[in-house]
Amino acid sequence: MSRWAVATLVAVVATQTPAVAGQPAPSPGQSIAADQPIATGRVVLDAGHVDIGPRYVDGQWTLLIHDGTQPQPVWRSPDETVLRVSDAALQAVPDDPAYAFLGIDAGKRVHVVPQVQNQNVVWIGWNTQDPQVMQTIDRGATLNLLGVRGPGTLTTFLQAGNFAAPQVLWRSAEPAAQPFWVEVNTHTHANWVFSTPGVYLVTVQVSADLISGEKVSATRTLRFAIGDATSTDEAFAAVVDRSRMPVGEAAAGASRDAAGAPDDTSPLPLVVVLAGAALLLTAGLLLVLLRGRGAKRRAERERSTSPSGAQP
Repeated sequence: MSRWAVATLVAVVATQTPAVAGQPAPSPGQSIAADQPIATGRVVLDAGHVDIGPRYVDGQWTLLIHDGTQPQPVWRSPDETVLRVSDAALQAVPDDPAYAFLGIDAGKRVHVVPQVQNQNVVWIGWNTQDPQVMQTIDRGATLNLLGVRGPGTLTTFLQAGNFAAPQVLWRSAEPAAQPFWVEVNTHTHANWVFSTPGVYLVTVQVSADLISGEKVSATRTLRFAIGDATSTDEAFAAVVDRSRMPVGEAAAGASRDAAGAPDDTSPLPLVVVLAGAALLLTAGLLLVLLRGRGAKRRAERERSTSPSGAQP
C-alpha cells in the first residue's frame, strides 16, 4: 500500500440509518444548532474544519460554508470566503496505477487537502446536518460539480480504510456535470487534489426533493487560493465563466453574486414553460394570418386598377 493511500484513509463518514422513521439519528462527532449565525465580511480560511452544505436563509434554500475553525461555528457565504490551501499540503503523487485517474505524473508534488485532517491545512468536507434541512428533505440531497476554473485540475475522491480502491467523486477534467448523492444527516470528508498552484473557482450545485413534493436547487461558487504564493485578493476578485459549464447547466446556475444573494433557485415550472411556448405559437399564427389577408387586399386593388380589368 502506498504512502499516499495510508495518508488518505477515511476520517469521518457519519451517515446513519434513522433510529425512528422520519427522524434522523444524531451524527457522532458533529451536530449543528438551528440558531447558528451567518457571519458577514470577507475571511480567509487556511486551517481547521470546514464543510459545505445546504441551509435555508430567510426561507430560501442555498449552499453555504460551515466554518468550524473557531469555538463558535458559523455559516458563511462562498462569495465572502476564500479557502486557502498552503504549501503545507504538498505531497508527491505515488507511483501507483490506482491513482492514474488523477492524470498527473508520478512524483509530481501537488496540493492535497486530505481526507484525514492535517492540522496545518484547511480540512474540507460536506454535511447535510442543518436542522431545517434534515426536517424538510426527502432522504438526502445531490451535490453536483458544474465547472472548475483554474490553472490546473481538481480531483475529489474518497478512499475507505480497508484497502479499497479510490472512489472518484469529481474530476474537473471531465466535460460533463458530476453529481453524487448525500444522505440526510451526513458529515463526510474527502481528498481534494489540486495539480497546480493558483486561483480555482469551483461551481457546485446542491439540489433535493422535499417531503412536501417540491424540488429545490441552488448553485454557488467556492473560491480557492492554492499555494503560499497565490493572492487571496485575486481569488476574491475572480469571476466565474459560466459559458464553460456543461451544456444546459449554465442557465440553471445563473447567479446573483453581485447582489450578495443566494446564487440561484429552482428551474421554472413546466407549466410556465409550456404557457410561454403557447403564446409564441399563437403570435406566429396570427402574424401569418394577417400577412395573408394583406396580400389578398393588395391583389384585389391591383386588379381593379389595371387598364383592361381582366381577371388572371
